[in-house]
Parts: sequence; structure tokens; C-alpha cells
Amino acid sequence: VQLQASGGGLVQAGASLRLSCAASERTFNTYTTAWFRQAPGKERGFVAAARWSGSNTFYADSVKGRFTISRDNAKNTLYLQMNNLQPEDTAVYFCAAGRPITSTMRDSAAYPYWGQGTLVTVSS
Repeated sequence: VQLQASGGGLVQAGASLRLSCAASERTFNTYTTAWFRQAPGKERGFVAAARWSGSNTFYADSVKGRFTISRDNAKNTLYLQMNNLQPEDTAVYFCAAGRPITSTMRDSAAYPYWGQGTLVTVSS
């Protein structure tokens, strides 16, 4: 599965952005999909994940209540709606697909398919 992330940009604190991740195959619909992010000088960290149906979602504590992950299986597309962005959200955001079990949902090693990343910069 090939993934293409888009939607990043430069925004001020408090603004919103929506990231998209388009998949090349309909088998995307059978995978758990996730967003990770990597800030300069830091390791890649979990942001959010959604099971194939989209009904089961998981979030990092740092984004819970501000970010919403969703997917449109008819369009083979994953989304991340980011509201009330803060400077600490600045990072390259990556979409990923895989079949993790619940205990590995937040582990980047559980996802074999990755998009190229899209940069989100939040100014104060």
C-alpha cells in the first residue's frame, strides 16, 4: 500500500488544519491507520489511530480533545483534523497503515506502510 500525506502548512497558534492521507489500494480499507509525528531532534511519536471501520479510535493524551482522526474508506483516504494548534504540535506528520494489536497500536514498528510526511509549523 502506498500512502501520500498532504495538508501541512504554517499556521498561528489556535488555528486549525486538516491533514489527508490518500492510499493507492482499496486494501487500505482492511488496515488500521494512524498518524505519527516527529519534531526536530525528537523521536517519532504516536498521535492517533483508527481501526478499519473508523469506529474505534485512539489518541495520544497530548492531542485528545483537539485532534480527530477519521477515514473515508470509499475514497481510500485517512484524515486528521487538528484544532487549537499549539507550537508544540510543530512536527512532520506521517500517516501509516498496518494491522497492530491493541497493545501495539502506539508502536511505529507495528505499521509497515508509511507516507512521506507533511510538515506542520505552528507559530506562537
